[in-house]
Amino acid sequence: MRIVVLAGGISSERDVSILSGARVAAALRTKGHQVVCIDPYMGYEEPLDSIDRLFEENYDFTGDAAISTEAPDIAEVKKRRKNQSDVYFGDHVLDICRAADITFLGLHGGEGEDGTVQAALALNGIKYTGSDMLGAAIAMHKGVTKGIFLNSNVPTPKSRLFKRDFTGSSYLDEWDTYPCVVKPCSAGSSVGVQIVTDRNDLVAAMAAAFTYDDDVLVEEYIRGREFSVGILGGKALPVIEIIPKEGWYDYKNKYQQGATKEVCPAKLNRDITKKMQREAEHAYEVLRLKAYGRVDFLLDKDNNFYCLEANTLPGMTPMSLLPQEARADGIEYPELCEKIIELSLQKVKK
Repeated sequence: MRIVVLAGGISSERDVSILSGARVAAALRTKGHQVVCIDPYMGYEEPLDSIDRLFEENYDFTGDAAISTEAPDIAEVKKRRKNQSDVYFGDHVLDICRAADITFLGLHGGEGEDGTVQAALALNGIKYTGSDMLGAAIAMHKGVTKGIFLNSNVPTPKSRLFKRDFTGSSYLDEWDTYPCVVKPCSAGSSVGVQIVTDRNDLVAAMAAAFTYDDDVLVEEYIRGREFSVGILGGKALPVIEIIPKEGWYDYKNKYQQGATKEVCPAKLNRDITKKMQREAEHAYEVLRLKAYGRVDFLLDKDNNFYCLEANTLPGMTPMSLLPQEARADGIEYPELCEKIIELSLQKVKK
């Protein structure tokens, strides 16, 4: 097959996306596919005499992809683009995607995961991996996700959604549960997330979160063990437990080698495992996700579990959770990439 892998973009998860894309492209090439890996924002900035040649040469922009301990400076990234227009897609991107059998979305966060890119590709007749525009948009916004969980009886922590027009002590008047977690509604990889222990820190945490998003979710902090459940074709993979060596599962602990221990299959009794997997499948269904995804949970000391959120384009880096879960189910990384493509093509046919 001819496959385009889109990676990079201009979200706070750009570095993660580039590493995911590089790994996906390399794996698909081992399976005999012709793969072009391109940044949707930067595009192909050289004169393009032949799209066929890009596939024959397996064009790849990623180089020595790596993730730093801090999210990238997107303003600086934007300055590097030769074409300084306000159009999201860089030069030739859509033409190259149209020449492929399918586009593999290695994007994370922002336009790549909120349904915007999905809508643009669909309008241009381009097949792509993962959920469609609606499922992506729903799952990307933590406030919308929370409302659907509550209406669908998916267990989830107590929370309150705040808009940017709240100011000063209004947060203190509207929220009275501590400790709590402050989350920008549409940021990923825990970017902008803070754990607040008392009223004094809440306003400052909210101000910081609003630098990332116009909507901020404040959520009851559940002390306990953290788990994730990958979904392939609507069916749950083995549960994985996430154990940071220090602190909590923030951006640094997610992407720095050795900062977090993962155990898969998780050491849980059979009943809790099955219930968590069923609830992950339920969350995937009510959020209208397609092809694949990942659902995150917390388990408290009384074995009550709480669903936090869903990811429509889970990470595919060497440290990412979904590939580890697939491997525990007997699916190696190249086969996982092909399975995602297969399920996504089935979605198009329905």
